[in-house]
Amino acid sequence: MTTNDFSRQFSAMEHLLKAFALKLCSDFNDAEDLFQETAYRAFKYRNMFRDETNLKAWVMTIMRNIFINDYRKRKKNRTLSDWTNTDYLVNSGTHTTGNSGEVNMAVEEIQGVISKLDDTIGTPFRMRSMGYKYQEIADQLGLPLGTVKSRIFLARKELQRNLTRVA
Repeated sequence: MTTNDFSRQFSAMEHLLKAFALKLCSDFNDAEDLFQETAYRAFKYRNMFRDETNLKAWVMTIMRNIFINDYRKRKKNRTLSDWTNTDYLVNSGTHTTGNSGEVNMAVEEIQGVISKLDDTIGTPFRMRSMGYKYQEIADQLGLPLGTVKSRIFLARKELQRNLTRVA
């Protein structure tokens, strides 16, 4: 396909490409930028277009890929516009600040319920929650491994019953 033929066919579907860009972006300015980038790449790589393929599908694929790649870049960078007169870009980062009051109350309630467990099931459970392995707990308490596992299981069931009443 000659450059003139390519330009003529591309111009004939310009309105269709702009509509597709607007559908992808939902913002007129972003859609216009997407269309311009698509046109640039289509003309830059027109020698890769094969005559037996569909030009409309080829160009729309380019547009869709540009849109997806830009979306991934924006998501990775997580930049926000600062609407002051300087229009600096601010990196939002990953740090968020939350209110830990509710979490602290829940932790206190859970710790209170754990402290009320009978020592026969509470001690193995507390040791397991501190990171001890089952065998280490069994060795320290002088109990068979199966008994330790059973007591931890019973402690979990007791906690479930007591915590559903608290919540």
